[in-house]
Amino acid sequence: MANLTINGRTYDIDAEPDTPLLWAIRENAGLTGTKYGCGVAQCGACTVHVDGQQVRSCSMPLSEAVGKQITTIEGLAANGVMHKVQQAWIDHDVPQCGYCQSGMIMAVAALLEMIPQPTDEDIDHAVTNICRCGTFQQVREAIHSAAGV
Repeated sequence: MANLTINGRTYDIDAEPDTPLLWAIRENAGLTGTKYGCGVAQCGACTVHVDGQQVRSCSMPLSEAVGKQITTIEGLAANGVMHKVQQAWIDHDVPQCGYCQSGMIMAVAALLEMIPQPTDEDIDHAVTNICRCGTFQQVREAIHSAAGV
């Protein structure tokens, strides 16, 4: 049994220590906004924040997340107000199918915490999520909008 703090709430997770954090979030905590994409930490659909850092949850063992603050897409908004990245996504019509977008939004939110006004080079380096719909230009516009650039 592991205790995880996800979006400010404590969950008792009955799973093996090597269970990927992704499955603990989705299956045990019931928070399904974080998606399974590739399972090998390449696509980024499973991106969450662990102690404020973006993490590909499909490759992080549950045991490494114990005692840390985990934020999923469900916990990004505060007090009923969307995060500025979520709002920028809407304003710039970023999603098409939307499957990868929760992970992309989480990666961008982490980037803007570290670099409030990122350059295109910063974006290319930090946001390596894959979108099969190819909305990368809208993503870049939304990032700059959220950054106030």
